[in-house]
Amino acid sequence: MQDRQARRVLRSRAALMEAAVRLVSERGTTALPVIDLSEAADVSRQLVYIQFGDRDTLLVAAATDLVERELIAAAAGTDSTSPHERLLAMTRHFARHRPFYRAMLTGSCAFPMTRALNRLFGSLITTAGLREQFGDLDEATAEDLKALVTGGTGAIVNDWVIDAEDPLVPQELADRLLRVTSALTHNRPTPAPAPGGHP
Repeated sequence: MQDRQARRVLRSRAALMEAAVRLVSERGTTALPVIDLSEAADVSRQLVYIQFGDRDTLLVAAATDLVERELIAAAAGTDSTSPHERLLAMTRHFARHRPFYRAMLTGSCAFPMTRALNRLFGSLITTAGLREQFGDLDEATAEDLKALVTGGTGAIVNDWVIDAEDPLVPQELADRLLRVTSALTHNRPTPAPAPGGHP
């Protein structure tokens, strides 16, 4: 009996999150009545409040679920893929779901949405990986660097999703992010002195 009820709860949550992604994408806004979300998911309006508390929490949960299913899970088992391939997978994901993310990043839940994305992408960055790139770092500095990298990358992706002209070109953003990453992780050569000994 409990298993059946647990499965029903999971199905209704999944239906609500799928409906949220679809309706936000179709309408280009997060200003959706809860009744529209519940009807699209074929569940009661009260269930939205019971399971999520409010509309914006449902929308952020739907976005988090989308990223976890399509990007985080795929990235977890892909040690053999290059950084460029991982960046390209990410930019293709955001381009494919642009109407949804554009509405989420400009609507009522923009702040919690940005925090959720930073947390998710931060989970892919390990302290060991940061130390490999930047040398010996204490834990606090590694955490600050992780926040800097995820926040900065997020700002670039957000601007691209919101403001770039159609059609979005995932390859261009992936190349751009790779250049930024390379600039951060490699020592730049010291410029040669100018002729005559002046810098």
